[in-house]
Amino acid sequence: MNFDENMLRSVIEEVLKEMGAASTAPAAKAAPAPSTLQAGEMTLADTGEAAKGVAPDEVVIGLAPAFGVYQHETIIHQPHSKVLREIIAGIEEEGMKWRLIRVFRTSDVSFIAHDAAEYSGSGIGIGIQSKGTTVIHQKDLPPLSNLELFSQAPLIEMDTFRQIGKNAAKYAKGEAPTPVTVRNDQMARPTYQAIAALLHIKETEHCDRDKKPQAVTVSFK
Repeated sequence: MNFDENMLRSVIEEVLKEMGAASTAPAAKAAPAPSTLQAGEMTLADTGEAAKGVAPDEVVIGLAPAFGVYQHETIIHQPHSKVLREIIAGIEEEGMKWRLIRVFRTSDVSFIAHDAAEYSGSGIGIGIQSKGTTVIHQKDLPPLSNLELFSQAPLIEMDTFRQIGKNAAKYAKGEAPTPVTVRNDQMARPTYQAIAALLHIKETEHCDRDKKPQAVTVSFK
């Protein structure tokens, strides 16, 4: 995606508007997400409060509050259904199991991933924001330390998501995989900074600090 000057200005204005509204409006809990939601080729269903796992062969994937519910694609328009398929495929290719939870207390991907790791029987979790930023985490690490961080969502491609799933599964097996390689583009951050800020604001609108992680089931067409 390329932004011309007019589009970039309109995005920045919307970000400032959102920030202004957030600073003047009273704090409110996010509206409850629907228990079942169909988004294109993927159907997500909440099934109640998530349980902490005990199976040593599982990787828990932690979804951000808006993922697949209020937002349906990454910052570069990759459908969430395809992103999730690739991560799951990577885990399964390594012979490991996966489980989904949705984290509501925060929109910070490091904390989402750490919560996922704490709920995982193997102690390994993946956190993913709606815009595509992803982290592989381990429960014994501090929240702001991690195994692998993929901070520039515009540079994460579909095969990268599959490799993220594979590496997470390898960590869960006790291996020390080579970190996933991601493209490098120094212009990605300034090009997407405004829209990334807007998407993050919209994600944060759906946080609920008092709500514990929820178990999520998924089916694909």
